[in-house]
Amino acid sequence: MDSVFVMPGTVAAPRGGILRDPHNRYETVREALSRIDKAARDMGLPNISTRLIEHNDTSDRRGPEVQYLEIFAVSIATHHMLVAEGVEPVAIVGQSIGELWALAAAGHLSVEDAARLAVARSEVLTRQSWDGKMLAVGVDGRRAASLAGLMDHPNLVLACENAPRQSVISGPRQLIEQVERVADTFGWPSLPLDVPHPTHTPAMAQAARDLRATAPRVPYGTGRWRVCSPWMGRDVGDDDPVDLVAGALTARVRMLHTIRELHAAGADAFVECGEWAVVTKFVEASIPGVRCVVPLSESDPVEAVRALAAESADAGPSRPYAVRVPVQAGAVATAPVAVPVPRAPAQAPVSYVAPATPAPVAPVVEAPATPSVSDGLNYASVLAELQTLYGDFLGYPPDLLGEDDGLESELGVESLKQVVLLGRVSDQFDLPDLRSNSSLLSVGTLRRIAESVVAGRAEAAGR
Repeated sequence: MDSVFVMPGTVAAPRGGILRDPHNRYETVREALSRIDKAARDMGLPNISTRLIEHNDTSDRRGPEVQYLEIFAVSIATHHMLVAEGVEPVAIVGQSIGELWALAAAGHLSVEDAARLAVARSEVLTRQSWDGKMLAVGVDGRRAASLAGLMDHPNLVLACENAPRQSVISGPRQLIEQVERVADTFGWPSLPLDVPHPTHTPAMAQAARDLRATAPRVPYGTGRWRVCSPWMGRDVGDDDPVDLVAGALTARVRMLHTIRELHAAGADAFVECGEWAVVTKFVEASIPGVRCVVPLSESDPVEAVRALAAESADAGPSRPYAVRVPVQAGAVATAPVAVPVPRAPAQAPVSYVAPATPAPVAPVVEAPATPSVSDGLNYASVLAELQTLYGDFLGYPPDLLGEDDGLESELGVESLKQVVLLGRVSDQFDLPDLRSNSSLLSVGTLRRIAESVVAGRAEAAGR
């Protein structure tokens, strides 16, 4: 079994005593916590580990810096517990600031340097004092981006693509509140995120510049494990750690894409190095049926880890193979990284069925290739015309109408309106037989209608 370790970003403050057992059992956990405590004291902050290894449910957090370091402590301790029990990752992935935890876990940064950089990041964000907000919306990234675009503000953007039906929008507080009302009108679930610093928006450009100017440069090690960056869309190479953290402040986090690329390359288990299932919830929604483990959420975390180690041993040895992670435009490509592959690599699903939820969603499948016909119509142009026609009639922005949305089940278009719309499609494309095609009403997606239009026009042109 090939496991990917995932590091959560900004989550709630951990419970008191959450690391008591790992602290007592593992020397590597004690050492890591001691190093975080020393770095915190050097920066004038309280000990981080004390509350986490005692049964004390109250938090003595004093500002966001302590919250970030507590999250870091839980992530790095879980990582050490896993490795101590024989579970090693083929890759480590961090969400947002969790990338910093991933760099430390992989050995690219020392624990102390990661702690200092996390605090420096927090301080520049606090100094900027931006009145922003982040909103989770239960739709795919395309719809979330279109929703943000309705307000036409440069700092209101799609910040995170977490899962097929979970995206995050970041922007000015007043505009986020308007977005929330619009989402409610569409019937899309949304939830304001309680984070000390809203990020992943161009509004953070000044904070990013300040971090690059003020954060101490830190040595960068070769590392023991591969680290995948969801915001860069590639593996971390010899990138400067300060630049990595600063760049992420304004960038979109594409967790969904990173998860699927790793699974397609052979990863068949995802292990959350945190207290609760946060990132692994996105994994389960993105790759149905994949193995996800959150040791600290179990009644006996050590037993859960040992069971995972036994599964990995039963799967047999892996052989190394080279994987190239896609590189975004403008990024510096790194050399192929050797990672293990299971004896029977898991194949990437052709499509992903998202869990049931009231939010509409377009399944992630590629549109079938449809040849152009003699009168110049092809699938893409027909679909664009349909989106405009249906959008004008229904009062929806065309970009929000996905080709695989159920017109009735997901967009709420009642059957009588569908009949009227199909009649308009028939008139627009001069296909009189189309209005009597009842199967287009029962299926009710723009994809099926567009395919029928293309086929109908091709047949008409061939007569």
